[in-house]
Amino acid sequence: MQPLNSASSTFRQAPRTGLAATLGAVLCAALCCLPVAARAERPQPPVVDTSTLPPLAPGWAEANPLRGNAAAIELGRNAFNQACARCHGVDADGSRSPAPDLRRIGGLCNRAKDPALKQRCIEDSDHFFKYSVLNGKIKLGIEHMPPWEGIIDAPVLWSIRSFVESMRKPPPRQEAK
Repeated sequence: MQPLNSASSTFRQAPRTGLAATLGAVLCAALCCLPVAARAERPQPPVVDTSTLPPLAPGWAEANPLRGNAAAIELGRNAFNQACARCHGVDADGSRSPAPDLRRIGGLCNRAKDPALKQRCIEDSDHFFKYSVLNGKIKLGIEHMPPWEGIIDAPVLWSIRSFVESMRKPPPRQEAK
């Protein structure tokens, strides 16, 4: 019978000890990195003065109450460039940005002939915009856009929406046949 500390006994246990050490190191690294990977950077609210805007009803309106308001459009430009331009392009020019071009939201509503249908389309687009901004975008468990709920308020959100709408390009003309 060989003593416990013999070379052959130590040699046979070395691979298991090495494997255990490797697995332990990988597990520690994964656990240390997990909190960093799981938390996304919290967005900062844009610094804008909303005192020039008309007062809004409490809560979140379903349709943009600031649509076409010149002061809201200018405030929205400032807020957009502080909070959204990093992903959606400066001045909402999303043609070369990694995130979707927001000018396209609701762009087809103007083609509706029926006024009631057109209004419903615009309201649906406003709802989609508001919902997307407040809740963010997560696809396949990956956060593509952070949620802004509790970070921006209704006047800022609707000002950004008004600005984005003001930057919309008209649809291409179709040649008469």
